[in-house]
Amino acid sequence: MISLISAADENNAIGFKNDLPWHLPKDMKFFKDKTWGMPIVMGRKSFEGLGKPLPGRLNVVITRREDFKIEGAVVVHDLEAAIEEAKKANVKEIMVIGGGEIYKLAIEIADTIYLTRVHTKVKEADAFFPEIDKNIFELEANVDFYADDKHAFDYSFQTWRRIS
Repeated sequence: MISLISAADENNAIGFKNDLPWHLPKDMKFFKDKTWGMPIVMGRKSFEGLGKPLPGRLNVVITRREDFKIEGAVVVHDLEAAIEEAKKANVKEIMVIGGGEIYKLAIEIADTIYLTRVHTKVKEADAFFPEIDKNIFELEANVDFYADDKHAFDYSFQTWRRIS
């Protein structure tokens, strides 16, 4: 199973200058819990935003740069090769964690989308999650959370499944 996992605002913004536009501790815990032990596939810019491979997961990084090497991660040059490397982990789910260009490619083959919908509109964004086609995916679950002293915005954990 191939799953996308992301947080996006009401306009599908996911980042600005290679960083998240918010700090949501519950979303970070959700991300860690969902991806722990699973292979994670990401683009080079997303990896550089993280700064290092995430522990407890096979990190697969996609880049066009032939000379790009990362200790503690597998480097490939297209999504197909990334999926093949991730399958070698022999787990139930491959997690695509970004960024915008990788999501755009991977949504075509995704079975599930775990989306934290952040109920705000970021003024400055340069990375976006693709529009979810409701003819292809259906909303299976939605759990709402409200802003508090640690979360500046209301947000919802959503699970979208590909319609068979």
